Amino acid sequence: MSIPTRKPAWLRTKLPQAAEYEQVRAIVRDGGLNTVCRQANCPNQYECFSKKTATFLILGERCSRTCGYCAVAHGPEGLPDPDEPQKVAEAARKMGLTFVVVTSVTRDDLPDGGAGHFAATIAALKAEIPGVQVEVLIPDFQGEVAALETVLQAGPNVLNHNLETVARLYPTVRPEAVYGRSLDLLASSLSLAPKIPTKSGLMLGLGETDAEIDQTLHDLRFSGCTMLTLGQYLQPSKDHLPIDRYVTPEEFDRWKQRALDLGFTKVASGPLVRSSYHAETLNSAGEV
Repeated sequence: MSIPTRKPAWLRTKLPQAAEYEQVRAIVRDGGLNTVCRQANCPNQYECFSKKTATFLILGERCSRTCGYCAVAHGPEGLPDPDEPQKVAEAARKMGLTFVVVTSVTRDDLPDGGAGHFAATIAALKAEIPGVQVEVLIPDFQGEVAALETVLQAGPNVLNHNLETVARLYPTVRPEAVYGRSLDLLASSLSLAPKIPTKSGLMLGLGETDAEIDQTLHDLRFSGCTMLTLGQYLQPSKDHLPIDRYVTPEEFDRWKQRALDLGFTKVASGPLVRSSYHAETLNSAGEV
């Protein structure tokens, strides 16, 4: 299959002219914080910042893994900022957030993979913003159940961990991850904290087949996952994995219906959907 060279119309976005966008940029910058919106070149960052929301990226801005799809820099430098949890909480309060999404780079170099830092961030948010809800998008912690338990004991409202792609593509897309390990993490989360819903996401357009997508959805449901995001993979640079195809909005709609038929209760599916895109709406309403 030839690699597509031109973005289709449904992936073209307009840059909003909103004072709120600059306000959020200033809050993040002045707090010395990172967001996955900017570090991962998310196509929705202008929309989200303009709506005074952002997904905080903790544990630094450099990742210990070399996934073929990701724009985040590699090679961690130093220990995480011990004041980062409080800085995130204060920034979220200034932005007026009542639902906060926190993710991280992967830090395989840390003894607990950064689990304690996640827990501290959840605790700081709860102390700073009464009644806040927190969704965490976590790495796999190399399968360490104790690290997962540390995060869950802090009481997030949603535990998110992305499969990202189908099992066959892991060696090229996520070479340092393990498909079964990620499924086990989701299953363990539900076993350890059955009242905390689990969420996962896939990128489409990396070369997966329909049968493989369907099998992955089955695997996620078998793990107990009930919340799902499906979005289009977009190549961050020429050095990253190429796009195999652009998935149409109609196909995303079909996969959304398939996921609902399989028992997912909350599904966001579309070309520009990302793990944390409209996360508060998905958590409360059920679909995006």
